[in-house]
Amino acid sequence: MRSLLRFLVRNFAFLLFLFLEAVSLVLVFNYNSFQRSRFLNSANYISASFYNATSSVFQYFELARVNKELANENAYLRSVLDEGTLEEISVSDSIITTFELSDSNFVFRAARIINNSANKQQNYITLNKGLEDGIKADQGILSPQGVVGVVTSVSNSYASGLSLLNPRWSISAKLKNSGYYGSLRWDGQNYRQADLLEIPIHVNLAKGDTVVTSGYSSIFPEGLLIGTILSFDKPQGENYYNINVKLAVDFKSIRYVHVIENVKKEELKTLENEVLDGAGNN
Repeated sequence: MRSLLRFLVRNFAFLLFLFLEAVSLVLVFNYNSFQRSRFLNSANYISASFYNATSSVFQYFELARVNKELANENAYLRSVLDEGTLEEISVSDSIITTFELSDSNFVFRAARIINNSANKQQNYITLNKGLEDGIKADQGILSPQGVVGVVTSVSNSYASGLSLLNPRWSISAKLKNSGYYGSLRWDGQNYRQADLLEIPIHVNLAKGDTVVTSGYSSIFPEGLLIGTILSFDKPQGENYYNINVKLAVDFKSIRYVHVIENVKKEELKTLENEVLDGAGNN
């Protein structure tokens, strides 16, 4: 204890300087938008670079599983090519591809997950692609198994977003058999399950029914796999089912994804805004 006191007394001036310096930096970053944005961008770049380095190490030990996934996806793409529905494929590096479906508004860009969480109340994903690769905010994230999440923030070289395991975000989903749609939202508990809401109780359901994207948003095309019904019940006095969905994606093992761009998204938003403005003026 005496040694600590002697150290504090001997270095009081230097420690006071460090304290005041820290306080001044906090004030600068908190009350100046330019400095705050530069600091956040730098911090995000440093953390993303660290995630990218550590991810490369783990990637080496997962080559067998990744090769199996790529073989399955290549088989699917080959079948699509045989049907003549794939318009363009361009390979940029290794397994990174960009392709566009003919007669479609969507372009798919491949990326690698460099940071991911599945055991928190709000889970996020970081990708090794950014603005320089055509990635933008509000683009969907898809794995070979199904829907993963949505991009929310982008830097030049990296992107981050919300996964399905985040109650801040819900996705428009529908039952593949009947076409009835609702909202799918994670309940913050099991990382393999989520809740499908707003499905009327007169709809016929069965365990194992497939849940896919509805297409009623500008982020995801229609028919992408989300999961299957695990269980459901009819609450007494309610008009909608309680439906528990088993997610198709195992968020503790995904590594490679595709980011989906709707190339006609801005045109769609402009048209919808014109309709809303016209309704508001009447």
